[in-house]
Amino acid sequence: MSTVNAQVRGLGMSVISEPRLSKYDRDPTLASPLDVAVSAEDRETMARVTRALRDRRMRLAFQPVVYAADPAVIGFFEGFIRLLNERDQVIPARDFMAAVEQHELGRQIDCAALQMGLMALQRNPQIRVSINMSARSVGYRPWAQVLRKALRDTPRLAHNLILEITEPSILQVPDVLKSFMEEMRNHGIVFALDDFGAGITSLRLLREMRFEIAKIDASLVKNIDTSVEGQAIARAAIAVAQEMNMYVVAEAVETEGEANWLRDAGVGCMQGYLFGPPTVTPDFRAFRHGRPNLAEKAD
Repeated sequence: MSTVNAQVRGLGMSVISEPRLSKYDRDPTLASPLDVAVSAEDRETMARVTRALRDRRMRLAFQPVVYAADPAVIGFFEGFIRLLNERDQVIPARDFMAAVEQHELGRQIDCAALQMGLMALQRNPQIRVSINMSARSVGYRPWAQVLRKALRDTPRLAHNLILEITEPSILQVPDVLKSFMEEMRNHGIVFALDDFGAGITSLRLLREMRFEIAKIDASLVKNIDTSVEGQAIARAAIAVAQEMNMYVVAEAVETEGEANWLRDAGVGCMQGYLFGPPTVTPDFRAFRHGRPNLAEKAD
């Protein structure tokens, strides 16, 4: 015990000891067991994803995006990539998307999704498909080559292709992305801002990007028919999107109550399990198709 602590105790005063630091706190260069476990889990996830891509164990699942005014009519389909493990079981996207976003593996996933989406458009020229991508993929040569080759070989595909980019993603390479979007619009490609309302993107940047579609984030849609606070936020997001001349789509609609509220609030299209889950075996011929008039929104 130190002399000071002994003197304090002698006066009848309690001593509050400094917390004992672990060796991981004392030496930041050491990795804690938790960090090691997380890192090992990420490495295993990356390995599973790498094997799935290498072995071409992947599918594209399609979910219908329907008209709010008439859900029997489909505006377009969103394609979700599904990677499979060695037992042909789906590897949940939540298990790997965050881990691969900063790596080339994420770009390779975007390449695979784009390739499968373009193949679906070639085989089914009557449909319109949206494909998810990271803004980082714009500068990834293999991804760009896949897109440009498809546009050269089959120019009509561009008019049926929608590229979805998440709101946080556009902050990564805004200048490169803006130039890319302007070039692709000349071919007829439409751009959707995914997870709108969940990020912190500046309104100035959104106006410069000129997205044709705003997809309201699922977090703003859940229980929207009963949440007063949620309704206020959703109305604000819809108003901003409409002010910027974007066609509004609501994601993750699961109840009739949510659908009715969103329809009354001015949403143009909706998607979610209420209208159909993503499926790797869609019967595109079984649906009535429409085409949201996005050209006017882009002017």
